[in-house]
Amino acid sequence: MIILQVITLCNLGGAQSVVVNLANSLCKEHEVIVAAGEGDGKMWSLLVSSIKQEKIPSLHRALSPMNEIKTFFALKSLYRKYKPDIIHLHSSKVGILGRIAFPKVKIVYTVHGFDSIRVIYRKYLPIERFLQTRCRSIVGVSKYDGRNLLKEGITNNVYVIYNGVPIPHKLEDDPFKQMKEYTYKVLCIARLFPPKRVDLFLKVATLLPRYAFIWIGNQHAYTEEHPSNVFFMGSLPNAGAYNEYADVFMLPSNYEGLPMTIIEAMSLGKPVVASNVGGISEIVVNGENGYTVENTPEEFVEKLQYILEKPNVYNIFSRKALRGYQKILTVEKMVNSYMQIYNSISGTKY
Repeated sequence: MIILQVITLCNLGGAQSVVVNLANSLCKEHEVIVAAGEGDGKMWSLLVSSIKQEKIPSLHRALSPMNEIKTFFALKSLYRKYKPDIIHLHSSKVGILGRIAFPKVKIVYTVHGFDSIRVIYRKYLPIERFLQTRCRSIVGVSKYDGRNLLKEGITNNVYVIYNGVPIPHKLEDDPFKQMKEYTYKVLCIARLFPPKRVDLFLKVATLLPRYAFIWIGNQHAYTEEHPSNVFFMGSLPNAGAYNEYADVFMLPSNYEGLPMTIIEAMSLGKPVVASNVGGISEIVVNGENGYTVENTPEEFVEKLQYILEKPNVYNIFSRKALRGYQKILTVEKMVNSYMQIYNSISGTKY
């Protein structure tokens, strides 16, 4: 089978991680091509060498009529070049352009966090409704997204497939050894992007001065004033592996789909305290492997202290976090679910 994966940006992020994990697994038995547009290019370095890479310079997140026309013809050219059996579109921008450019009978479209359209960019909802029949399958990454797709009138062959991640590669040394004076280490992995609540992260750190608060994923130096127990480490490869040396994972956010960073933390047995948004509560179960809370410093502080300062609670949460990952959030489970859709399109038996 020839499988073309297309995504708008080539930065490292949750949707890009899905593309990388899918491509790296699928290429063992299929011919896989990954195409993407603008960004820092870090996604490309994570793909195995047998995967063909196609860069689309005109594909940008920002709207530009000229670039959209160029991208439309670039996608047409890709189709003629590879004649793929499956075309898998990721993210809303290329989800629109791809459904116009490619044959609908071959398209799978994954919506990585439907709230980005339903809440933030709602003006594009009519386009999503109009184009829903221009593909064979629409995939939400959480039951939350699946329900909201249906509520908004997007009902054409909607599926839910949870994201899956491999267990991160082990680091050679403790990256936080200079923080030994702190009682516990709280890790957050996220870009400095408005929906990710760095302001809330800092407020929580102020209220827990004995804890080290570590932020990985900032694309540039954080120059604003912040507490001395907060450490911004930049955008790092294999960031999920840093969970091994942290005690708990924290994610403050205004909206999410199903964050890969939380799944990576669970794969290393780390309890999670996160905002109660998107599909997070489907994998972070209150009182079992962590908590989902409202976006107030007091709620984050209460749950972090409860988990970290009660060893028996911590150990139970840690075991259940790992168990939850193994049950529903592995790469193998994600790939198998997508292969069922791919094979139904290509007509082969699963």
